[in-house]
Amino acid sequence: MYLVFIGSGLGLASWASRIPQVREELDLTPAALGLTLLAIAVGSLIALPSAGLVVHRHGAAKTIVVMSLICATGIATVGVGVHLGLTPLVIGLVLMGFGNGAWDVAMNVEAAAVEQKLKHSIMSRFHAGWSLGTVIGALLGAAMNALHVSVTVNLLTVALLLAVAMPLSTRGFLPAGTGAPDEPGKNIHPLKAWIEPRTLLIGLFVLTMAFAEGTATDWIGVATIDGYGATAALGSLAYGVFVASMTIGRWFGTQILDRFGRVPVLRACAASALTGLLIVVFGPNLVTAMVGTVLWGLGTALGFPVGMSAAADQRRYAAGRVSVVATIGYVAFLAGPPLVGLIGNQVGVLRALSVTAGLLAIGLLVSGTTRPIADD
Repeated sequence: MYLVFIGSGLGLASWASRIPQVREELDLTPAALGLTLLAIAVGSLIALPSAGLVVHRHGAAKTIVVMSLICATGIATVGVGVHLGLTPLVIGLVLMGFGNGAWDVAMNVEAAAVEQKLKHSIMSRFHAGWSLGTVIGALLGAAMNALHVSVTVNLLTVALLLAVAMPLSTRGFLPAGTGAPDEPGKNIHPLKAWIEPRTLLIGLFVLTMAFAEGTATDWIGVATIDGYGATAALGSLAYGVFVASMTIGRWFGTQILDRFGRVPVLRACAASALTGLLIVVFGPNLVTAMVGTVLWGLGTALGFPVGMSAAADQRRYAAGRVSVVATIGYVAFLAGPPLVGLIGNQVGVLRALSVTAGLLAIGLLVSGTTRPIADD
């Protein structure tokens, strides 16, 4: 199970860690880069609305196998597309987003089933596995950049690894996401989750936290380079610091959640993310920005995984609800890159990141919707 989360994080971070080099290779303005990054979110949003239905019918394991192969194909296409032009690059990013989007729903439904079977908080540790994958991908990207290894070699290697490892990692999964035939009268169609107020509000909460996470993922490297004069390697390292902080928060967050409960912990997380963001944007130098990055990473650590747990509180409805929450959350990845890019054209990328503060305030207000409900 952990390997599936690690693989998803590794794939995305391998791309994200090389964004500054791709920008330089294709000579993209901040606005053009923002629109290019939009392609991943477009691919995800194509896949996500029906992902719950797919997982419900075919199970998490089969969905992950197929979608990981699609994602690997996209990563390989991006690697080659860097040298062929913007069109093949965008096609590859759409494939990445499509494969990773449905993969994300499937692995979260499976993880929720494991968490409920164990009867204590563990979802964030699976997401720590995802963050560990991003740390590996970020450090690998930084190392390859420092060694002047091309983006193409970097991404083709990662694509091959995912294509081989992910199908092997789903063996022994629980039958998560499939229907519950023993109580057919209580079954509801997965798509009906789109009209449930609690599910929609959880989705809004996840959107705010995903926006905070996504803007850091896509822009923190570029922001430190443009705003603080960091080298390309230090820009990649800044991203690595962010995902390392998220990994720590997710791994140790389980005990904190079990002790204090979802709502108080998530409110503290939103406050930490907001504080760290403001330090990064308005701090005096690169050192303080790195400190702010740690707080930003710790603050966003539990938002997405706990939102998934909240959506999956009632196991028989988990596939549909997780799909809805993930779809709404991924709107952040759709809106974030171009918004920051367009604002960055006017005030610089570093200052443009401050738009995230407003969304974090909204997340703080709606975090109470994640309060647990009993399974029926």
